[in-house]
Order: sequence, then structure tokens, then C-alpha cells
Amino acid sequence: MKKGKLYGVGVGPGDPELLTLKAARLIKECAVVAMPGKERDKCFAYTIAKGAVPEIEEKEALMIDMPMTKDQEKRRLAYKKGIDDICAKLEEGKDVVFITLGDTSVYSTYLYLHKGVKANGYDTEMVPGITSFCAAAAVLETSLCENDDELHVIPGTYKPTEALDYSGVKVFMKNDIKETLKAAKAKKLSVQMVENCGTENQKVYRSADEIPEDAGYYSLMIIKDK
Repeated sequence: MKKGKLYGVGVGPGDPELLTLKAARLIKECAVVAMPGKERDKCFAYTIAKGAVPEIEEKEALMIDMPMTKDQEKRRLAYKKGIDDICAKLEEGKDVVFITLGDTSVYSTYLYLHKGVKANGYDTEMVPGITSFCAAAAVLETSLCENDDELHVIPGTYKPTEALDYSGVKVFMKNDIKETLKAAKAKKLSVQMVENCGTENQKVYRSADEIPEDAGYYSLMIIKDK
């Protein structure tokens, strides 16, 4: 029996209309839709995909619990179980599409699963999605790169006081908002932010003074020299 193939698909930042045609096609075609979390209807990636591909509700759902923890052993065991569960479906000859927020290659936990499944000898493919920082820049009607600008994408684990010294444009994802604002104001930098980009709860802040320190987890800052 022919084995199935794993597709990792980015569903974009939140707006179902930003789902690519290829992503929509694969969700329709694959027998199994895998996603992070314990409950299908609480998965943000699933909510986005359902807005573009209602047929996803009829698909077999494979939940992959990927706990948000720094405990390396817990993460290793969770990823191993996820890899094993996906491989079991592929072994049955079923194609699996794993849906993940944004893009599959940018700070995506999907990558750990992809590498593991591929190492086990199965066919795999990554399908890009629109990144949150590109979507946020579009909402703000601002550029990320002009002429010879450098672009730096900073994860939430990075200290803003160090990253703000980089030249060019700085994008902060899921960062400590209070700490980043304080450091950016001290350096007299231009700060804009989008919270919950592409969703009905989207909020746009065009200056550092507008940004609340208690903004939500899905917040993204774009910081430039004035």
C-alpha cells in the first residue's frame, strides 16, 4: 500500500481571505487535518482555515498537543508523540495536512514535526503562508524594507535593549511589551503595533504613546528610526 504524504501548511495571521489557494486545495484534498492543541474548535489555525474552507469540518482531525513549556524533556516527548501519530496516519495511506499559524518556516513549532516525519522516511512538503509581520505592515500601510534597509525579526525570548541597536527595521513578535516600549522610547524610536492582526478583534496603534502595556499575546511591533 502506498504511504501518505505530510503537508505543512501556513494559514496566515488571522484573516481567512489570506489563506493561499494551494493551502485551501490541500485542506480539501487531504484525508486528515492535523493541528496543534487538544481541542479542534479551540485551535486558532483551525478557525482561520474553516473561514476559507468550510469542508474542513468534515475532515478527520488529528490533534497534536504541543505544550507551551521550556521543559525540554516535556517538549521532546510531546513532539515524539506527535510525530508517531502523524506517521501512523501516513502508514495507513492517508495524506495529512498540518495547519499552522502564519508561515511554516517562521518560528513554527511545526518544523519539529516536519523534521521528525521526514527523518522517518515519509514524503513531506512545506507550503508557505503569509507572515504576521507582512500582514501587520500592510494594515499599517508601512514598509518593512526600502532601498538598503535591513529587516530584523525578533522573537519574544530576545532582549529588546540589545535588538533595538540593530540598524534598519525591527519587528518584535510576542515580546515583553512594557520592556520594549520603555527601551524604544528611551532611544526615541518610531513604534507601531498591531494586535490580533486580521481578526475581528484587531487593534492598530500608530505610536508608542497609544500602545497599552497589557496588550494581548498576538501583538506585533514594527520599530524604526524616526
